[in-house]
Amino acid sequence: MDFGNTRNALERATQLVLEVCGGQANEVSEILSDLPKRAPVTMGLSRCVSVLGIDFISTEIALIFTRLGFDFAVAHDIFTVNPPSYRFDIVREEDLIEEVVRLHGFDKLPATSPTAALTMINASERVLKPSLLQLAMVAQGYQETVTYSFVDSAWERDLMANMSPIVVKNPIASNMSVMRTTLWGGLLDALQYNLNRNQTRVRLFELGASYVKTDDAFNETQKISGIAYGENQPEQWSEASRDIDFYDVKATIDALTNHQASYEKAIHTALHPGQSAIVKLQHIVIGFIGTLHPKLKQQYGLAKNTVLFELDAAPLLKRTVMQIQDLPKTLPVRRDIAVIIDEQIAAGDLIDAAKKAQIPFIISLELFDIYRGQGIPSGKKSLAFLILMQDTSKTLLDQEADSSMALLLQLWQQKCQAQLR
Repeated sequence: MDFGNTRNALERATQLVLEVCGGQANEVSEILSDLPKRAPVTMGLSRCVSVLGIDFISTEIALIFTRLGFDFAVAHDIFTVNPPSYRFDIVREEDLIEEVVRLHGFDKLPATSPTAALTMINASERVLKPSLLQLAMVAQGYQETVTYSFVDSAWERDLMANMSPIVVKNPIASNMSVMRTTLWGGLLDALQYNLNRNQTRVRLFELGASYVKTDDAFNETQKISGIAYGENQPEQWSEASRDIDFYDVKATIDALTNHQASYEKAIHTALHPGQSAIVKLQHIVIGFIGTLHPKLKQQYGLAKNTVLFELDAAPLLKRTVMQIQDLPKTLPVRRDIAVIIDEQIAAGDLIDAAKKAQIPFIISLELFDIYRGQGIPSGKKSLAFLILMQDTSKTLLDQEADSSMALLLQLWQQKCQAQLR
């Protein structure tokens, strides 16, 4: 209400009573208390011109304030306005600017394009855009889903054995009370949603953040996670369908990592003990892959195999700048070698050891056969490798190739106790 208009309202009401009913009015009895104080509001002419984009002059603004019935003063193009009691909406400079443009006319504001200096942002060749991961997943037949970062505490307990998740102080729902440390909960929920609508083959992925509390800090990590369920490929006539397995999803990770990832057997709360592995990139653990644990498979009512993976996105977005080399003028030399090693030693250990040693002339080393059986001692296995060697400056001599092969075999004997078969 207008606290300054009380007496005027009383006088008008009294006038109407006298005109209609007659009679005589006494003097007004007025008791004043602490009324609200209206602080003066200042507005600079330059500020008004800058906001509205109109070259006003001081006299034009003064005329507008006069039309509004404002009590004001001007000094050095600064207007000091004492707002009337009925204009309780005027408390700051922007309110006065609004009054100026309201009386001037919004339709008279000039339509001008903003001016800004456009410069190219430096884009490092060593860091890729996250959208490339999304495109790579779509190319592998997956569809993207976006789920909430707020999840059910039961998901954290069942999938990550996380008994102390980050609790949301004011959750929007009881089943969204904590922050997620894994994207698998949302993907499993989306999988169930699709299965309930008769979708028998589901491939979903999500690129999003996970949240972990360490000491007094909260860490946010960007991750890419995927889930695969049902047949390995759409129904067709030329090939019999089969259920998805660990190696089908492993091929997806190989595509994301440009076949640079390595795998080691591991145990994870949410994954099948015998069908799970950690994923390494350049000897650094970046995530997990595996088949959903039978207990969780039963809990979520999943009839077929469900394979999941989750990787840190940052290592996947790093790349080495390409180095340009002249095409070799000589053909590579191929040698095959088979070695016997202990069953628990992975073939990748031999390959990693050879790459790290940088044996001269060896440009490629690939596993092409694994044999167990007659002629191989119990607890052992035979691994056969294809080795390519090349000298880019001249034809590689047999003696040089033999020397490189001898160094390779000696390395494997020292590192992995390998024996030449």
